[in-house]
Amino acid sequence: MSMIRFLGHSVFHVSAPGLEGLIDPFLKGNDQACAVPGDFESLTHLFVTHGHGDHLGDTVQLGLRTGATVVANAEICRFLSGKGLKTRPMYVGGWVSFPFGRVKFVPAIHGSGITEGKETFYGGVAVGIVLEVGNFRVYHAGDTGLTTDMGLLAALKIDLALLPIGGCYVMDIPDALRAVEMIRPKRVVPMHYNTFPGIEADPGEFLSALPAGVEGIRLVPGERLSF
Repeated sequence: MSMIRFLGHSVFHVSAPGLEGLIDPFLKGNDQACAVPGDFESLTHLFVTHGHGDHLGDTVQLGLRTGATVVANAEICRFLSGKGLKTRPMYVGGWVSFPFGRVKFVPAIHGSGITEGKETFYGGVAVGIVLEVGNFRVYHAGDTGLTTDMGLLAALKIDLALLPIGGCYVMDIPDALRAVEMIRPKRVVPMHYNTFPGIEADPGEFLSALPAGVEGIRLVPGERLSF
């Protein structure tokens, strides 16, 4: 059975035939995280929406130890390839096929600089990720503000949308609700809130205001959904 498990902040573990993957694997230093990098020994893919530390996270350690392929924008992949990781660069555009299904990068309104020590490297642009596994489509928005491009996602018939609600650096609750109206997913899970100062939000407020026909689900770290 395929499943997606919330690990805290914006981190998700996806398990399906041909796929053992983590999205935005920020585990060390994440007070919400219910897992540590050492818990994952058999990863096939690491998906990274952008270069900020709370999303790139433990990608280097996990990629080197497990041999997982990192799927990210071209600049992040170039940075990680230089550290010995296997990468599959993509950008906003069409579907790309993988052994488990397909992946599509979509626009996100955010930065992507990679900080290492006292240096910051150009990390391309931030993206959202649509994973197609079998007939199931998951949209992980990454970090983003509200954008009219989200209206294009309705045609993709998203089964599960993972949306940030914490404000300040990403959408707040009112904007996330507008995003839901444009995307029209079957189910939605809020993320990227209450991890650190500046992104405080009440997920109950968001879930109680969802439009009719959209199922809202609050996952606490460690909980999973089957698909």
